[in-house]
Amino acid sequence: MWEYSDTVKEHYKNPKNVGSIENADAIGEAGALACGDALKLYLKIKDGIVTDAKFQTFGCGSAVASSSILTEMIIGKTLDEVKKITNKEIADKLGGLPPEKMHCSVMGHEALEDALKNYEGSKSETGKQTPKTNKDKIICNCFSITEKAIKEAIEHNGAKTVEDITALTYAGGACGRCKGNIQAIINTYNMETKNNKEELNAVQFILKVNKVIEKNIMPELGKDCGGIELINIEGKDVYVRLTGTCKGCRNSTLTLKNFVQAQLREHVDEEINVTEVE
Repeated sequence: MWEYSDTVKEHYKNPKNVGSIENADAIGEAGALACGDALKLYLKIKDGIVTDAKFQTFGCGSAVASSSILTEMIIGKTLDEVKKITNKEIADKLGGLPPEKMHCSVMGHEALEDALKNYEGSKSETGKQTPKTNKDKIICNCFSITEKAIKEAIEHNGAKTVEDITALTYAGGACGRCKGNIQAIINTYNMETKNNKEELNAVQFILKVNKVIEKNIMPELGKDCGGIELINIEGKDVYVRLTGTCKGCRNSTLTLKNFVQAQLREHVDEEINVTEVE
């Protein structure tokens, strides 16, 4: 039996912004009835700000909850802010989703991307949308999953195997003919990541550590009023100071190893060791 957060339960039982928007400025779709989940997202946009968002979905409780909270996340946001939203942020906003249900947050993210693509690339001078064209390479024809969606599952969700990709996106879950292509994408990504890490000199290593701390780690810690300072780097030993609510927290060791060190090992070097200093 899967465990769901109270937030997931609340958005499933009392979903927000259900329905459609007449004369919507952008409409995005994701999923397919063939795989059991489908989502249609409607946006109203004025002066570069999403003023309203509604959704219609056919799917499980996690799909409803993901769609519901997504609309709340984007209403009142600028298009630039909306573009930065990832499926992981959707899941995190729900208090997490079981691994078997992460594809629901992926579907929400794909519908949002589709809507933004339609708005920016397929809108005519009259303000009406023209038929969309999808230039992204389709890898899984059964479920219309693109190469971009698969790469995002790897980059944002840490998918490492074809099975992980299938669980997150459904790609490869029907006829299976695309599994070879999915594995090729995984192999290419792993090779590029490995090469990037091997090419780092001492200065590049420090800059990369700084970038990951600023982009990946600080925003997450900041959600709970915590923070982190980079103190020193000696070889592959990284010394940091936790600040805010993270300082002296009984879970600081777990935060340090399970999150900070894990992020640096994933994005910079697998041999990095992180130590907290006073």
